Amino acid sequence: MLRIAFAVSAALFAGFTAQAHAAQCGNSAGGYESWKQQFAGEARAKGISAGTIQALMATNYAQATINADRGQRSFKLSLDQFLAKRGATTIVAKGRQLKQSQAALFASIRERYGVPPGPLLAIWGMETGFGSQRGNQNMLASIATLSYDCRRSEYFTEHLYAALQLIDRGALSPSQRGSMHGEVGQTQFMPKAILAYGTGNLENSANALMSTAAFLKAHGWKAGAGYQPGEPNYAAIQGWNAATVYQQAIALMGRQIDGGGD
Repeated sequence: MLRIAFAVSAALFAGFTAQAHAAQCGNSAGGYESWKQQFAGEARAKGISAGTIQALMATNYAQATINADRGQRSFKLSLDQFLAKRGATTIVAKGRQLKQSQAALFASIRERYGVPPGPLLAIWGMETGFGSQRGNQNMLASIATLSYDCRRSEYFTEHLYAALQLIDRGALSPSQRGSMHGEVGQTQFMPKAILAYGTGNLENSANALMSTAAFLKAHGWKAGAGYQPGEPNYAAIQGWNAATVYQQAIALMGRQIDGGGD
């Protein structure tokens, strides 16, 4: 999730997405090369540079990304099953350690954004195991493939244009590695969110945590308010991820890390 210079980006982005679907989507690798040609023309007309378009044209259809997109099952588990599968006990234990060892960082974040350590550490642990599992897919290929794929083309086309802007600006490299759906960094930001909330290199944990706090604050986080289901800040957690079981897990683990019991 990330955003740099949002005031400018919002205006540009509205133009980018208004006509984003002239290129014909598809459901297999067969039409990907043709789609890239069509999309490149649209991107060129919207001001994306020749070098960045060349990087897009060099991408291959990401079959592993499609397989992962079709195979998401963990969000259908019960909360207890989900917590066990994601290693909640380990995340909470490590989160408590990091809360102490990086106390100055979390104090600074809390002062600036009003977000306590617990939910940030829960997100960090859930997303990448505190940076140990950030993915090894080509970000641009993953997002381009998902933009081409008919299942959620509109959603990922917005992220593709954001990724192209970030590459144009030098904020991301065409060779950037990420997870299956194009998420990057310690807390797994999508390109559109990078444009909105990103602070520096998100492979750096401090930058990623500050950016995550900025995201939560922008989604209504109020300093000092609760973040369990039904409490004021729970909506900000819902903004981070749409899956109910994920939201519940972050709130629960965050409370345990912050010292609120089991």
